[in-house]
Amino acid sequence: MARLLDYAPIAATAFALPQFLPQIVKLARTGDSAGVSWSWATLTSVNNGGWFAYFTLSRFWTALAPASSATVLAGLLAVMLARRGKTSARAALLIGAWAGCLGAGFAVAGRAGLGTLLAASFVLQVIPSLWTAYRTTNPSGISRGTWLLILGELLAWALYGFHKSDPRPIALGTTGVAASTLILTRSELAATNYRRKRRACMPESHG
Repeated sequence: MARLLDYAPIAATAFALPQFLPQIVKLARTGDSAGVSWSWATLTSVNNGGWFAYFTLSRFWTALAPASSATVLAGLLAVMLARRGKTSARAALLIGAWAGCLGAGFAVAGRAGLGTLLAASFVLQVIPSLWTAYRTTNPSGISRGTWLLILGELLAWALYGFHKSDPRPIALGTTGVAASTLILTRSELAATNYRRKRRACMPESHG
């Protein structure tokens, strides 16, 4: 079992590469963006752009594929949501300020400064998705496929962190597992309640 956990980063990469495709496909197919946060998609793109720079500077070449995939696909999702009016000036300013902080961290302290800021980025990244999902009456636009892939990726990182006694992947993984579980639970409960209400409103058939 311990030897298998050495390969957990490979599993995490496999979950990460197609992560945003289910959400993009669902939004393109249905046009339903209820419960999907533009801020989350944009922050994910910005943060993974930062990780791409960090991994390049660290010469951690195998991590470039998931970072670049998340940067491009989350950015595409952000554009699709923006076209549906999901943006806000306040959120855009805050995200711009965060991108500026990442740039300043690198300018002042180099790769270490950038890495320190990025270590806390996931918490900032998932807050908008949780906020939007739980404030939306029926978050029907959420793709469970995307959040299941996120859950799989971050569970792999958590297991790897415990295996290596490394607090950074442990923190990232446990935070991600908790956030993904909350989103999936919210989506499932909302869908169940919606189906119950529809059945309650349907007239009874009399044979």
